[in-house]
Amino acid sequence: MNLLDRYLPAFDVRDCHEGVVAAGRERAYAALRGLDLERSRPVRALFFLRTLPERLRGGGRRGARARAFIDSALEQGWRILEEEPGRQLVMGAVTRPWEPVVRFRGLSGAEFAAFAEPGFARIAWSIAAAEAGPGRTRLAIETRVQTTDPASRRKFRRYWLVFGVGIRLIRVFGLAEVRRALRKAGGPPFPASPN
Repeated sequence: MNLLDRYLPAFDVRDCHEGVVAAGRERAYAALRGLDLERSRPVRALFFLRTLPERLRGGGRRGARARAFIDSALEQGWRILEEEPGRQLVMGAVTRPWEPVVRFRGLSGAEFAAFAEPGFARIAWSIAAAEAGPGRTRLAIETRVQTTDPASRRKFRRYWLVFGVGIRLIRVFGLAEVRRALRKAGGPPFPASPN
């Protein structure tokens, strides 16, 4: 079962990226869960652009330090809604991503699933690893967004039009970084992926 279906079965936006890697499921999942996006120059550039308004106001991240993306998300207010170790993890938060300075409010799984306060977007994203044959694993990163009212939906659509491409690129670069990490750790290279 896709754990996202428990927390955000209906959505305004869904974005999914996946690829097959030549590694066992647990090893591939650990690499994805420990992904440090700060190692990717293109991702750093995208984060720099997205956080520019906040930094111009005197806040935001000043310098990068090595840490897993999940740890970084937790520091920003996201919450782990559920995890099946070695298989999948779902994180969620409510927010107003269209504002210049974005704040994330993590909720418990039940609170997140029931949240309906107008003026917000519920965002949940997951990482998942599934066996795809002997020594092969399909990794997936999926994001779902549901707004809580028509005004928020309009604001989010404008936001997504501007930032959606960058957000999708972060997923692509993230999977490429997992590929590099697995190769560096001595694993075989990724096979060609149909996606």
